[in-house]
Amino acid sequence: MATAQVVDIPLPALPQGWSAEKDHKVLAALSSATQRNVEPVGPHFLAHARRKRHNRTFSEDERIQAQEKVKKVEEEDELSDISEPEDPVMLSRDAKDWKTIMPSSASASSATRPPPSEIKRAHRKKVLRHHPDKKAASGQGENDNFFKCIQKAAEILLDPVKRRQFDSVDEAANVDPPTKKQLQKGNFYELWNRVFESEARFSNKQPVPMLGDEHSTKEEVENFYNFWYNFDSWRTFEYLDEDVPDDNENRDQKRHIERKNANARRKKKTEDTARLRKLVDECLAGDERIKKFRKEERAGKDKKRLEKEAEAKRIAEEKERQRQEEERRKKEAEEAAKAEREAQKKAKEAAKNAAKKNKRVLKGSVKDVNYFAESGDPSPAQVDAVLNDVELVMSKISPEELAALATKLTNAGKDVAAVKATYAEEVKRLVGEGKLKEGEVKTFA
Repeated sequence: MATAQVVDIPLPALPQGWSAEKDHKVLAALSSATQRNVEPVGPHFLAHARRKRHNRTFSEDERIQAQEKVKKVEEEDELSDISEPEDPVMLSRDAKDWKTIMPSSASASSATRPPPSEIKRAHRKKVLRHHPDKKAASGQGENDNFFKCIQKAAEILLDPVKRRQFDSVDEAANVDPPTKKQLQKGNFYELWNRVFESEARFSNKQPVPMLGDEHSTKEEVENFYNFWYNFDSWRTFEYLDEDVPDDNENRDQKRHIERKNANARRKKKTEDTARLRKLVDECLAGDERIKKFRKEERAGKDKKRLEKEAEAKRIAEEKERQRQEEERRKKEAEEAAKAEREAQKKAKEAAKNAAKKNKRVLKGSVKDVNYFAESGDPSPAQVDAVLNDVELVMSKISPEELAALATKLTNAGKDVAAVKATYAEEVKRLVGEGKLKEGEVKTFA
């Protein structure tokens, strides 16, 4: 354990010249004492005074007060219509039949249903009237079955979750669909609206669209039927479950009952969905607005069909016209292409013939100068060398250059020097353009 340490810290010194007589200021003062009379009050004092006055013990006073309270509640009960008269058959029910004791006011809609305070008040009067101790005191026996049913019913009505489970199966709040006879005499929309207003209390989605009347738009009618064909109900049917035993001795039996209740709830949910779907089908079958909308839709479809057919015919005619125009343009293009090909072919043939002629001129030019032989006939090797060089030059020049060279050689005639100079000039040009290598052509050097 840590030990305490004493730290000596001196108090700050008073300002110089300070004195209690001169510098002390009085901020407040105690008021003078006031004498008052105190009297005992409150429910506990009143109970003490009552016991002293009547010379009663605690138990006697409590018993007498309870009797007076019961008498007061019974007097109020005579003036109130909240507490319903009991059926003798109900008074003879067993406690396990508590589900049959629910008051008829519980079946009212949320708008007309008594508030929790009224339910508590009615429950209190029922309890005071049917409490086993009171019945035993009045000689009516000690049967507490009906009292247990009252307690269970109040527990259901005052608990929001259990009350919702009760409302889930409250058949007294249901409205039956109209019969054919009722529909013949009454208003179709008013009769069916009552049914859907009753079913709307089970919807998770709020607000719920109603059936409307003969003036409702197509969108409103479609929204109504789409909503009810996809109705999202909060009904669970747990109120109709078989009671699960509270003891822990037979757990298998408890689990069996729980599974049985779960299966029963699913079955009831499926049946309720089918029942509601049947209601919507019946309403839809007799709804004159649907027939009117379908007739208008058919008329609109016929109009659209005719417009579509006319548009299809116009499009087909337009396509046929375009096809014919395309065929005409295609034919003209083919004829023009054919004429161009023929012209190109002729030009190509003319160019080919001209090239052949020019090549003959080039070969004839060296022949006319005796293949540059200085005297006598040239040797075969010299002829081959000259012709090979002529062929090499012809392979490196374009048809236009070939024609220009042929013209120069024609002008040179049989002048050996002029012919050789013409070839030498052409070779020099080709070497300069990089088409021939230096020294590649030797006979024209």
